[in-house]
Amino acid sequence: MRLATTVASSTCRVGILSDTHGWLDPRVEMALCGCDVLVHAGDIGDDNVFVSLSAITDHLVAVVGNNDLFSRGWSVTCKQAQVLSESAELVLTGGTLVVEHGHRIHDTRHYAERLRDKYPQARMIVFGHTHQQMIDQNQQPWVVNPGAAGRARTHGGPGCLILSITGYNWVLESCRFDTMRRLG
Repeated sequence: MRLATTVASSTCRVGILSDTHGWLDPRVEMALCGCDVLVHAGDIGDDNVFVSLSAITDHLVAVVGNNDLFSRGWSVTCKQAQVLSESAELVLTGGTLVVEHGHRIHDTRHYAERLRDKYPQARMIVFGHTHQQMIDQNQQPWVVNPGAAGRARTHGGPGCLILSITGYNWVLESCRFDTMRRLG
């Protein structure tokens, strides 16, 4: 099932994250402050992540990841949330952002190609699952992965993406942080 929502604003900041697995890195959380909309590409892992994200904005779009399948009974605290669908569309000025976790695409060497074939109408496709940040803007639609925003398998450190929209101009910024060392 795919849910759709529209953001009717000519300027907008969209924070994009994935793979928190129950813990949102505080530096990622700070980077997302000031975003109008948050997009979580699955493997949320815990209701506390929703609580943290709803403190930033009450406009959250989130999809189910392969580790979220047990979690459909969560209480959702965001007022305008579309949560735990298989995929979602966010209609923005200048195009549509599509999000899915990506765990149903088994040909991992060709994620971008498979996702472009699946969602040709999108301007940008967001997926998670691999925990590796990736930005492919070489052709339309763009295909991006924000990387892991928690502490599990961050491949060099947790991160997120920020999409800034002004009119029809979309600018994507990568946020990456060093891996935190655990004490004790």
